[in-house]
Amino acid sequence: MKKQKDFFSEYVMINGIEQYLLHYSTNSELPVILFLHGGPGMSESTFAYAFQNDLSNLFSVVHWDQRGAGKTLTKSKRNNNYPSVDELLDDLFEIVNYLKKKYNKDKIVVLGHSWGSVLGTLFVLKHPQEVLYYIGAGQVIDIVENEKIGYEKVKELIVETGNKKDLDSLEKIGVYPEKNYNKTMIKKIQRIRILQGKYKIGMDFIPIIKTLLKSPIFKLSDIFSLFKGMNNNKKLWDFLFKHSLYEESRDYKIPVFYILGDRDYQAPNTIANCYFDSINAPNKKMFFINDAGHFMMLDKPKLFANALAEICRLHHN
Repeated sequence: MKKQKDFFSEYVMINGIEQYLLHYSTNSELPVILFLHGGPGMSESTFAYAFQNDLSNLFSVVHWDQRGAGKTLTKSKRNNNYPSVDELLDDLFEIVNYLKKKYNKDKIVVLGHSWGSVLGTLFVLKHPQEVLYYIGAGQVIDIVENEKIGYEKVKELIVETGNKKDLDSLEKIGVYPEKNYNKTMIKKIQRIRILQGKYKIGMDFIPIIKTLLKSPIFKLSDIFSLFKGMNNNKKLWDFLFKHSLYEESRDYKIPVFYILGDRDYQAPNTIANCYFDSINAPNKKMFFINDAGHFMMLDKPKLFANALAEICRLHHN
């Protein structure tokens, strides 16, 4: 176990492979929150330092690099054995129980970002007894619907600016989205993400990479695992393109909170807002962060922390 300042990292044997956990913990009395990263295959533990400071007074925060992502992918000797959603749900169950024992808690909080919000939602619907409450950040409901709205929004912005080069680039993509995840669709998604990042309605890779390079836990292998994880988790991408949360139960047994960026059109907040209105939960509340995109915790870390502080007040007081 490696200890540095207010955080420590460890590898835990979970379902046959060593899996990476990064802990930020200053007070054992605080509730524990498990952060589920996006992608699929895009670990966010290396970015955590950039938005962690204001969270340490609220939670003991744990970041998990999922099977097929980040430092777990680098460590695994079976790098090409990318997971199914059922395997990740099994891993998640074991991780949650490990953290409950480690921190002496009956339940923990689960926060899912982007792809992690799909994984987190499926988990809390299946195992509500393990979780205090669920937080969806950049909540994904239906990826095909997401991509349609995200495409139309970036097209609208390009037309408004009159940028002919970007409009030509968009038109070369052709039909979007395709209903199946294949090599052609991978290339199309990558081109759309570049345009969404440029027009500040999605993920902009340049500041993300800069943030990663400054991380106190950064290693060169993290760059390779980032791109390898995002390009090779075909089982999870296939699942996303065939699955929709509309198909799942909307009766939640625990409180549910959403934190959404007001300019997020990678996982459009309009879709999440509509879905959120339709769910039943013991307590629920939605938070919008102004001038924030899909990575609202990096765009506006103070406002992200403020939303989490309000959720703490609602639930723990």
